[in-house]
Amino acid sequence: MTSPLRGKHILLAMTGGIAGYKVAELTRLLVKAGATVQVMMTEAAQQFITPVTMQALSNRPVFIDQWDARPANNMAHIDLSREADAMLVAPASADAIAALAQGRADDLVSLTALARRIHECPLLVVPAMNREMWAHPATRRNVAQIEADGATVIGPASGDQACGEVGDGRMLEAQQIFDDVEARLAPKPLRGKKLLITAGPTFEPIDPVRGISNHSSGKMGFAIARAAAEAGADVTLVAGPVHLPTPRGVRRIDVQTARQMFDAVLPLAAQQHAFIATAAVADWRPAEVHEHKLKKAEGAVTAPTIAMAENPDILAAVAALSAPPYCVGFAAESEKLAEHADAKRRRKGIPLIVANLGPATFGRDDNALLLIDEQGQRELPEAGGRADKLSLARALIAELSTRL
Repeated sequence: MTSPLRGKHILLAMTGGIAGYKVAELTRLLVKAGATVQVMMTEAAQQFITPVTMQALSNRPVFIDQWDARPANNMAHIDLSREADAMLVAPASADAIAALAQGRADDLVSLTALARRIHECPLLVVPAMNREMWAHPATRRNVAQIEADGATVIGPASGDQACGEVGDGRMLEAQQIFDDVEARLAPKPLRGKKLLITAGPTFEPIDPVRGISNHSSGKMGFAIARAAAEAGADVTLVAGPVHLPTPRGVRRIDVQTARQMFDAVLPLAAQQHAFIATAAVADWRPAEVHEHKLKKAEGAVTAPTIAMAENPDILAAVAALSAPPYCVGFAAESEKLAEHADAKRRRKGIPLIVANLGPATFGRDDNALLLIDEQGQRELPEAGGRADKLSLARALIAELSTRL
């Protein structure tokens, strides 16, 4: 997977808190994504996890003292901040947030935060503390102050805490923090743009038990929504019945049927810059939904006949608006991929369609895409083969940003 963090240098500042164990996994994720990670730790942080552990995970010596003599100029707080693309304070204790709010410089972390070039090295703060500490008016004032000074606060979550209490103040999990950092450091070519995306299957009920659906997992559409949010877009995701977490920063509307998806999409479409119709929408639905489960008649040898009615064409309806957004369709085919997909593009009256072989991608984490427009076609990934869906989604969003 190609991550926006590849080649980035993260200054990871750890302060005291039991949540420090999560930062070990966070460091592993950052390094795996291609970032370099320079860890610094307060004295309190070292009570919960050792510098040896963090050095092994980051593959770099850990700084723990503002008087560290390793830099030639003896100014670790200057040198380390000048190298960084971002300073990430995790876990950020109540005391650490107070120090940041007051501009204190009495340990290496607070000193470095104060000395960094604020327009070149953004400050990302991940709180972790007891629920009463998080709710205290002093902490609320301090959080508001660091946000006013330009810091980004990531979290906290609500849940079980090490003290045995339950509530707000729990640090986010490592993957959640990683996703947020990745999104905030990604290029923002779609800043100020509004995107509407559909994803997943629809489900057309026959009776209270059975229905008509398909094998779409929604993974491609959700990956596109995440990539669009990373690129700075205001994203609304209309999702069919799938069990996937909502990408951070994405507004989600859940639906079941094609008509429900149509009703959710059409009122929003005219206000969008782009509409990406990733969902695998059922073309047909039972004309009648039975109130009770259809029973097999005793001794019956034939199945019941189910009359069908055509569902509204969501993509065609959006494309037919008087001032439509830029429409991107998806075609899941089983044969003659380019031929059938381009025919669909022309029939719908849209500028771009993305084709894939449905049986080869439904439920999988990887895919291969074929982009088709009036000028021709090209493959993603460009080198051929397959790629993970998030990498493909980022490539597709990069392509879309040039068209918008």
